[in-house]
Amino acid sequence: MNYKKKVIVVFTAVAIVSGCSNTSGSNDTSEQAEHHEHVINDIREETTGIDILPTFLNDKPENMQVIYQAASQHKDLLEKIPCYCGCGESANHKSSYDCFVFENKKDGSIIWDDHGTKCGVCLEIAAQSIVDFQEGKSVKDIRSKIDEMYKEGYSTPTPTPEV
Repeated sequence: MNYKKKVIVVFTAVAIVSGCSNTSGSNDTSEQAEHHEHVINDIREETTGIDILPTFLNDKPENMQVIYQAASQHKDLLEKIPCYCGCGESANHKSSYDCFVFENKKDGSIIWDDHGTKCGVCLEIAAQSIVDFQEGKSVKDIRSKIDEMYKEGYSTPTPTPEV
């Protein structure tokens, strides 16, 4: 299966992954506390490059691994897309990219973040953004779409600068 089709299949499968955001529109503090708790326990792991996934993904579904790989390859896009799971406040994330990658080092190595493994909202936003980008949509249009999709019933977006 080619890469584009695989990402589209993964996006469809993401619906199965549980989210960490409040999608009901209420402000359930227990859900917010649960998200805050797993952010505190986020795992970071360094590999020699984007082609080598972290071991914390070894026991995760293939669709999640594909999203992580795609996210690492779409840094320029995802750094312009906000996340709406609350990680801007709880983990100091600045964009959707931060849910998957903590740092890209000058030597090409990468420090991964397992935040996205625990958050359906993070996975959905990254997958939708990448699929739209591969279909030729502009970053500005993708950002507008994500902002519209997540404007109600989700947490405050990350402080991602406007495109």
